Amino acid sequence: MENLATSQSARLSGLKVLVIDDSKTIRRTAETLLSKEGCEVFTAVDGFDALSKIADHQPDIVFVDIMMPRLDGYQTCSLIKHNKVFRSIPVIMLSSKDGLFDRARGRIVGSEHYLTKPFTKDELLNAIETHVGGAAR
Repeated sequence: MENLATSQSARLSGLKVLVIDDSKTIRRTAETLLSKEGCEVFTAVDGFDALSKIADHQPDIVFVDIMMPRLDGYQTCSLIKHNKVFRSIPVIMLSSKDGLFDRARGRIVGSEHYLTKPFTKDELLNAIETHVGGAAR
């Protein structure tokens, strides 16, 4: 089992991940889990904060909370997906709600995946493997 964990860390090493959530706890949790796997993690408190960080850091994958002030996750995802430069970045929606409507709305604005909070380390890593696997270094 050790080899599997080691090879996963090696594949994720240097991968740039942006976590957008207005909850400091969620940002810190995701940052801690992903940093231990070798990812370079950036965080943003809302969609406006995230847009400048996407331009500055060009992440390999984005995790975005749905319910945020100012610019929610759906609006943020839509802006990313309508930008020619950034549309290929996989966007994973995060929500405390596990409803069919929320999942469908996430798909409509272009998200690749949907995770329900609280998420596990394995769920985060599996989402990255699924959507960035081939691009992971």
